Amino acid sequence: MPIVVGIILFAIGSAGCALSGSAEAMIGWRIVQAVGACAGVVLARAMVRDLYAGNRAAQMMSTFMTVMAIAPLVGPFLGGQILALSSWQAIFWTLVGFGVLTLAAMFALPETLAPERRNREPIGRAMANYAHLLREPKLMGCAGAGAFFYGGMYAYIAGTPFAYIGYHHLRPQLYGLLFGIGIVGIMATNLLNARFVVRLGSVSLMRLGTTGAALAGLVLAVDARTGWGGLAGLAVPLFGFVGLAGFIVANSIAGALASFPERAGAVSALVGALQ
Repeated sequence: MPIVVGIILFAIGSAGCALSGSAEAMIGWRIVQAVGACAGVVLARAMVRDLYAGNRAAQMMSTFMTVMAIAPLVGPFLGGQILALSSWQAIFWTLVGFGVLTLAAMFALPETLAPERRNREPIGRAMANYAHLLREPKLMGCAGAGAFFYGGMYAYIAGTPFAYIGYHHLRPQLYGLLFGIGIVGIMATNLLNARFVVRLGSVSLMRLGTTGAALAGLVLAVDARTGWGGLAGLAVPLFGFVGLAGFIVANSIAGALASFPERAGAVSALVGALQ
């Protein structure tokens, strides 16, 4: 039911964006759209935990993340094609259509949480429990690894246009290619994680990923300070940093969810908020 409400809000928010006549209205409807969209992401991760446990959950989470990585790779291309053929409003009407199709598909999806495992606490008590979750070292260790990595990822998303185009004078088309290669790296490591997590364990692979990301970050800091390696000195360690997402994000989420399987929805929401 919460996913259905979220999809409806997403569709309403998308329609509101398409009909917006001012920047203020657009911002307001985008907030509605985002509130609806987050329900699907949070609860999809909780559904994985409902169905799987331990390293198997991490394996399925990697598959989930691989599918999610396709969106930023394909989305800008589709948006550009819609804009070339029509108007910016058509992009949001297309999102309304996706929302309606997703809502229809929900009726074929069975409930993953057994009735006896459902939490019927009042909303106030449920919110208060977040304070308890924040005091759990294992949960915060796993969630923190993913959250700090996401901080680096958003620095990458925000900073690379300036670094590549403004500083290294790369053509915008080549910037899009480099960005797309990073997404391919994410998909590749998620597939590798899904293959090896049952054998090596999610914690070991997460440690490998976070160590590699830290080393890549140090190389990038040296490059930013000295200009060492030029464009390649920036692009290669950035690819390494971004690609290691496959060993960090899925395992951090699975590890956090494993700490409190009976509160998978709350833990998933907390992890998403920290990220």
